Amino acid sequence: MATFPFEIKATSGAARTGVLKTPRGDIRTPAFMPVGTAGTVKALYMDQVADTGADIILGNTYHLMLRPGAERVNRLGGLHAFSKWQGPILTDSGGFQVWSLSQLRKMDTEGVTFRSHIDGSEHRLTPTRSIEIQSDLLGADIAMQLDECTDWPSSPDEAARSMELSLSWGDKSLQAFGDRTSQTLFGIVQGSTYPDLREASAKAVSAQGFGGIAIGGLAVGEGHDAMCGTIDLTVPHLPPQYPRYVMGVGKPIDLIEAVARGIDMFDCVLPTRAGRHGQAWTWDGPINLKNAKFAEDLSPLDAAVNCPASNDYSRAYLHHLVKSGEYLGSMVLTWHNTAFFQALMAAIRSAIADGTFDNMRTDLSVRWASTKSKPKTSVAI
Repeated sequence: MATFPFEIKATSGAARTGVLKTPRGDIRTPAFMPVGTAGTVKALYMDQVADTGADIILGNTYHLMLRPGAERVNRLGGLHAFSKWQGPILTDSGGFQVWSLSQLRKMDTEGVTFRSHIDGSEHRLTPTRSIEIQSDLLGADIAMQLDECTDWPSSPDEAARSMELSLSWGDKSLQAFGDRTSQTLFGIVQGSTYPDLREASAKAVSAQGFGGIAIGGLAVGEGHDAMCGTIDLTVPHLPPQYPRYVMGVGKPIDLIEAVARGIDMFDCVLPTRAGRHGQAWTWDGPINLKNAKFAEDLSPLDAAVNCPASNDYSRAYLHHLVKSGEYLGSMVLTWHNTAFFQALMAAIRSAIADGTFDNMRTDLSVRWASTKSKPKTSVAI
C-alpha cells in the first residue's frame, strides 16, 4: 500500500506543521478539509473553494453511494472529474452516517445492513464494499477504513466491543485495499473516552500498517474538554511519522487546541452549515447576521480575511439577505466561513513555523472562550 510522504517542517511543543505529498498535490498541515458531502461543498463553486486556500476536500461515501450511486460516478469519470475538483480528495467510509441511522440499521461482525434515509431502500456496507466504493469507484486519494463509531456516552463493555469490531474491520479494509500505489488508506482509533481503550486501540491501529491514523468517536456530544482529554490520551501512542486526523472537528477553538496536541488534519460541516443559517465566523468569534443590530451596519464581515465575501459585502446587506431568505446570503456567508477557516489554518501553520504558536493559542483562546463546544447528544447525517 502506498504511504504518501509526510514531511514535518517545524514544531512548537506537540504542534507541528508540514506537508503531506499526494499524486494530486501537496496538502499543507495542519489542514482543514471543507466537506463536500454529495460531491459539492454546499453553496460554493469548486474554484471558490480552491481560492480560499483549501488543498483537499472531503467526500461522503454514504451519500454518494445512495445518490447518484458510486457506480454512476465512476462511469462519469470518478469524483474528481464529476465534481470538478482536481486536488486531493479524502472520502469517509460511510460508517459515521450509518451509525447515525440508529433506527434504520442492523450491525453484525461482517458489516452493516441499513435502509436509506431517502427512500427506505436496503443496502449493505462491509469493509470490502466501502473500499471498493471509495478507491475503485469514486477514486479517492485518501480512503478511510470502515469502522463503528462508538456511542457517547457508552459503557466500557460497549466501547470495548465497538473498538474490537473496528480493529477487525481495519484488517479487512487493508486486505481489500491491497497494494495500490497512487492512493492511501487511513485507520481509525476508537475507544470512547476510556484511557485504557484509547491506548489499546491506538497501539493496535498503529501496528496494522495504514498510511495515516484518524481519531474517531469525537464530535459526538462529548464536549470540548472531553475531546481534548481524549486526544491527550491517544496521541502519545501514535507514530509521529504519519499524519493524524481528528474526524468531524470542529469549532475554531477545537481546531487550535487539537493542533496544540499534535493533530494534522480536520474536517467539519460547520463553515457551510453555519453559513446557511446566518452565522459568520470571525477572528473575534461567531456573529449571527439575523440579529437586528446589524440592520444598518456597513462594516464588512471581517476585513482581516482576504476574501471578497469577507470584504465586499456589508453586514447590513447580509442581514437583509438572511432575513429575506435570499440564496445569496447563504452563498456569501458560506464563502466567507470557508475562507476564514482556511485563513485560521494558514495562520496556525505560520505561527508554528515562526515560534509564536503559544502566543496565538493564548490570544485566540481568550477571544473565543465562550464558543467552546457544549456537551450535547445530536448527530446529523
